[in-house]
Amino acid sequence: MSLSRIATFVMSFIIGAVFGTAGTIGFSSGADLLYLGLILAFVGCAAILVSLRILAEDRWAAIAGGVGMYLAVFVFSMRGPGGSVVVPDTGLSQVWLIGVGVIILIVAAWPDFRRLRAAAPSTPEQTPTR
Repeated sequence: MSLSRIATFVMSFIIGAVFGTAGTIGFSSGADLLYLGLILAFVGCAAILVSLRILAEDRWAAIAGGVGMYLAVFVFSMRGPGGSVVVPDTGLSQVWLIGVGVIILIVAAWPDFRRLRAAAPSTPEQTPTR
C-alpha cells in the first residue's frame, strides 16, 4: 500500500468525521419546518461520501470517510462525562442514526460502472443519414 493511498484514507476519515459532526449538531435544527436540518445533513453527508468515492476512484476512500462519519455520530450520541447529551433519544435522532448508516452502505455498495463500460463490447458509432 502506497503512502499516497494511506494519506487518502486518513484524509477521508477526517473529512467524514467533520461532516458527521456537523450533521449531528445540525440535524435537529428546523425540525418544525419540514425537517430541513435533517434533510440538509443527509444531503451533505451523502454528497461528501459520493465525492470521496469519485475523486479517489476507490470504494475504500468512501468507506474510510463513512467510518469517520459514523464514529462522530456515535461519539456525539453517547452521554458525555458531565452527563450532557448532544443527541437526545428521540424519533428524529433515531432517523439520523439509521439514515447515516444507510447512506454509507449505499455509497460503499454502489457498483463501479466504469468497469462495466470498459468490459462491454464497443459498437461503431452510427452517423445519421439524410
